[in-house]
Amino acid sequence: MEKIVQPLLKWFETHQRELPWRKDRQPYHVWVSEIMLQQTRIEAVKKYYARFMEELPDVESLSLVSEDRLLKLWEGLGYYSRAKNLKKAAQMIMAEYHGVFPDSYEKIIKLSGIGEYTAGAIASVCFNEKVTAVDGNVLRVMARLSGSKENVLLPQTKEKFKKELQKILPEQSGKFNEALMELGETVCLPNGSPLCRECPLLEYCVSYRDKLTGEIPVRIKDIRRKKEEKTILILSCNGRIAIEKRLQKGLLSGMYQFPNTEGFCTEEALKAKLQPLKISFLGKAKHIFSHIEWYMQGYFLEIAEPSEKYLWVTPQELTEQYALPTAFQPFWKKCHSLPDSFIK
Repeated sequence: MEKIVQPLLKWFETHQRELPWRKDRQPYHVWVSEIMLQQTRIEAVKKYYARFMEELPDVESLSLVSEDRLLKLWEGLGYYSRAKNLKKAAQMIMAEYHGVFPDSYEKIIKLSGIGEYTAGAIASVCFNEKVTAVDGNVLRVMARLSGSKENVLLPQTKEKFKKELQKILPEQSGKFNEALMELGETVCLPNGSPLCRECPLLEYCVSYRDKLTGEIPVRIKDIRRKKEEKTILILSCNGRIAIEKRLQKGLLSGMYQFPNTEGFCTEEALKAKLQPLKISFLGKAKHIFSHIEWYMQGYFLEIAEPSEKYLWVTPQELTEQYALPTAFQPFWKKCHSLPDSFIK
């Protein structure tokens, strides 16, 4: 394994992409980018990162931002608990480190929402601490290089590769970790389609030698998701739309949503209960969370009197001020194409 170090570092010098958080490798920039990149690819993150940094350029501004504004800035990235943990960690940094980002792995990993990988990435990239940073890309590279058929989703497999990497970490630990991640992002691609001819480690790769790149890495998931049926109601009254805030715990906690009911309601039942002036079926949609699947159908209903149980906002306010979870977006978009729709 020690033979991969120099070829990888040399390759990274000429092939690393220009990314906004690499311009200065400030810990705040690297931290925010790493949290955004969880569950999201780099190209998709760039626009969110730019918007976030324009409004929240440092730890202090992040620690003071309102939750509603924070979630709006995060809208589209999903997994909103990540954004909430960012703010919690920023408040910890302000309280415990006087606004200065902590400079060691042991301190960084104690911050809210930061796990082993993120702590390792920040500590090595920003402070050159000799610690590993093993994410899904690195696991894929390591599994293919070694020809391992162990399940990379198991903690013991990850721990095994972390120990192997720790043995060969060079003094330029940050660059080495970045190089491994970059290789996985741009060359050692998933789903059996790596660009092996472009890989600087080709001569050391067991999977390439044995024609196993389509089989490795091995990923065996044991996911049993709960299935829920919901009827989404987009209620309109006097040019305003009804929204409500979810509870401060559980799925999508603290976010705004359209009113909804458990199960599939018929149009006749909605007419009898709400007596709408107008009703339109918005179709069906499905949204998958980590442990729950939502099967949804939606209706647009124009009603005569606004209920005090909801917050009534204009379409522009909804778009500009309130973070709407991705699960509800398909129905909101369909409202724009309804005949005589005032929603633009």
